[in-house]
Amino acid sequence: MARLPKRYVRFFERFPTVGTAYEAYGEAVAAAGPLDEKTRCLVKLAMSISARMEGGAKSHAHKALEAGASPEEIRHVALLAAPTIGFPNMMAGLSWVDEILDGIES
Repeated sequence: MARLPKRYVRFFERFPTVGTAYEAYGEAVAAAGPLDEKTRCLVKLAMSISARMEGGAKSHAHKALEAGASPEEIRHVALLAAPTIGFPNMMAGLSWVDEILDGIES
């Protein structure tokens, strides 16, 4: 299981009601459609890379691994971003993904 960022844990400690509502919202959104967990994680990874959200991209790369995605699938998501958001932005996303994957592949 992925280690939660300190900032995230601290938020939940300080604002447990809001944190619980946030988690419930995420669960409701996940259950609202037909996508399986692995696919949802890969889509969220793509959105995070496209929005230049480094923390989100790293988090969703972890979650995608936990949901059964292979390192090759995760890197492919980053590569697919190039024609849409540009090569430099894709390279940033790929570097974030590689930070996560290098940690499990070494």
